[in-house]
Amino acid sequence: MPVNERSLIGQEVAGYYIEDIVGKGGMAVVYLALDPRLSRRVALKILNPVLSVDDRFRQRFILESRTVASIEHPNIIPIYEANADADGVLYISMRYVDGLDLRRLIYDRGPLPLAQANQIFTQVAAALDAAHAHDLIHRDVKPANILLAGEHVYLTDFGITKHRTSISGLTQTDQFIGTPRYMSPEQINKEHIDGRCDQYALACVVYEGLSGRLPFQRDNDIALLWAHLAEQPTPLSQLRPELPPEVDAVMERALAKSPEQRYPTCGAFVAALRDAMSGHLDDRPLAAPLPVRPRRPAGPGRGGTGRPGRLPMIAATVTAAVAALVLVVLLVLSQRGESWARYQPTPAAPVGFEYPAGWTARTHEDLFALVSPRAPEFESMFVSGAGADWTPVVPIITDDPENATGVYVQVSDTLSATATDTQMKTVLEGLLPGKIDVNGPVTEQAGTSPATRYTGSLTDRDSGARLGFVGYVVDRRPKPMLLLYFCARNTCDDAVQARVRQSVRLS
Repeated sequence: MPVNERSLIGQEVAGYYIEDIVGKGGMAVVYLALDPRLSRRVALKILNPVLSVDDRFRQRFILESRTVASIEHPNIIPIYEANADADGVLYISMRYVDGLDLRRLIYDRGPLPLAQANQIFTQVAAALDAAHAHDLIHRDVKPANILLAGEHVYLTDFGITKHRTSISGLTQTDQFIGTPRYMSPEQINKEHIDGRCDQYALACVVYEGLSGRLPFQRDNDIALLWAHLAEQPTPLSQLRPELPPEVDAVMERALAKSPEQRYPTCGAFVAALRDAMSGHLDDRPLAAPLPVRPRRPAGPGRGGTGRPGRLPMIAATVTAAVAALVLVVLLVLSQRGESWARYQPTPAAPVGFEYPAGWTARTHEDLFALVSPRAPEFESMFVSGAGADWTPVVPIITDDPENATGVYVQVSDTLSATATDTQMKTVLEGLLPGKIDVNGPVTEQAGTSPATRYTGSLTDRDSGARLGFVGYVVDRRPKPMLLLYFCARNTCDDAVQARVRQSVRLS
């Protein structure tokens, strides 16, 4: 059975009647479906058929999904059925939750109030600890997998889990499981993992929930994974001054690079966090002591400082760092299964650049070029300028934000690579749809060409729907060019944007 997203709407799959798409990711699409046997609506997750090819993966997927279904916990989404249909495509039927996910809540409202954060993360930690007690590791804890039904929280997407007796973060089909923004160092290094990798991911989610930003934000996946391996995030108390410094110590422990230095359970982590935020910390040390390395005694012919003896240690450290960087590169390359296409220069957009092959490229006469997963809808919006009707794109931004993205290219003699943010706001209001907010300028490169970078947002004056953007003005002749990457997020500084920018070549 080919899974072609919207083509399944109105169809029957494995005894369920598909009504609509409610979410999707790189491995699966989640549909709202009717189970006629019990007259109830369910969330039906259908995995990419590529995953069904491997017999061992299919068997483990069904076994572990049924194990999750056997865990009776109020904060784990109930699973009704996990199986393969007549064509071998894997699916999971689970409770449908009519509410926001945490990703959307943070996007819409910014950092969480402390009381709400405590309430949410306590429930998520309880769900994770229950799974860990059954030897199941989630491995993809992120805001999109935390569902909010009023004040009740569900942790979902346990369908592709990992038994803790396994030693790597790879499935039998060599698919890299996890989301780089929340991935623990041991997952990146393909080391033995246990429930503490979920604690690290939860700590990343907590950081994002309390600050509105990720602990590590980088332009590409390699830099992002390296940050998880070797860097420290900005302390939360610097981003949110009302938080006491004790919170920083709790987060430092939960985000420790070594699992042995983290809390024993997710529940212990959020309890310490709750105490720190409320000012009721006891005298127990917040962080596990770091192992003390014995000093190497000075040998014959060495001075008392022993400095020459440090050279092997430095060399070993450099070697380990290089090896880790090589590993990160290999993991990113193995993770990126998607192919890329290249836009060929046209009179409307005299530039070549790469974009995901699943997107559609449109060149609108001699006015502009657009590539997007939903190109027709966004083309109709951009062609109308300031008075555009956003009606076709609002449902995409609201219900399918992953596809509310793309690249827009236009040449115009009103553009200037030396414009201030105020000047650029005036120019963009004449070129683009909606209300414009702009920050910048920042001198940068677009491929091999000098460019000026501006960030900001487009907002529909009627619906309030919003798109963020990262734009580059390239000072070419005879007219300057605007290359704008847009997305339905607060920041569009992601790996796709970085690759598009780096691939730019003027014609």
